[in-house]
Amino acid sequence: MPPRIGVHGTPYNGVTVFSLTTVTVGCVLRTINFVGMSGGHGPPLSIFAIIMDRLTGGDAHPTSDWPKMYAEAVALQEELRHQVRLVPLPRPPRLVAGVDAICDREDKRIFGAAALYRYPEMELLEEAGAVGECPFPYRTGLLSFREVPILMAALAQLKERPDVVLVDGQGIAHPRGLGLAAHLGLVMDIPTIGVAKSRLVGEDNEPDAAAGSCNALIWKGKQVGLILRTQKGKKPLYISPGHRITLPECLEITLGCVSRYRLPLPVRQADLLSRRLRA
Repeated sequence: MPPRIGVHGTPYNGVTVFSLTTVTVGCVLRTINFVGMSGGHGPPLSIFAIIMDRLTGGDAHPTSDWPKMYAEAVALQEELRHQVRLVPLPRPPRLVAGVDAICDREDKRIFGAAALYRYPEMELLEEAGAVGECPFPYRTGLLSFREVPILMAALAQLKERPDVVLVDGQGIAHPRGLGLAAHLGLVMDIPTIGVAKSRLVGEDNEPDAAAGSCNALIWKGKQVGLILRTQKGKKPLYISPGHRITLPECLEITLGCVSRYRLPLPVRQADLLSRRLRA
């Protein structure tokens, strides 16, 4: 039986601390906590500040430097794109996570989720989520400034650090080469794969109808990813490396995470959790 999730919120010192428990048949696998939105007694805590302090000791992208305007965000992307490294994994992955985020209808709160699997068995080990203030408006090509902080918050709750993270978004298949997966991988210094449901750049060169068929995704004369059909007759996905991984490894791991659904299981599970958190 697949794990089911219980989410409980308790106001504490101006914030809401959530407990997220993964449960199987009569057995609690893990209970975790995360900090979410203000409980109504003061301004919301900055999820980005909390997570950056926890993960980097305040050395990377201080909260005060997190862009608020379009031009600032584009300039930072142009700066960071040169730091992305597409190199082979040091060893075959054993723990693979998927992440996804969604905002409320007022575009004020954002809900991030992470699902951790044992690979290649694809056994669900753990899920985590976080809720925070939405730090950036929706702009095409700037999704990372909206979602990176909350995805970091969700990943920080996992008891075990994944070897690879599959991200619902672009990797280097992006106008400035720094999509959500690339930005998240760079900030966390972790291998990431962009698994996007739509194309942001490149030629629309759909593969054959058979599952597993793929074509190169070409942008400005360079291959930046793959157009991959994971299910027969279904729309393809757009796969691109994010950081610290190669394109062939992205293809192998993505296909290894696919079962009977179009999306890889870790990404699908994270999507379902983020929607449950928002409900």
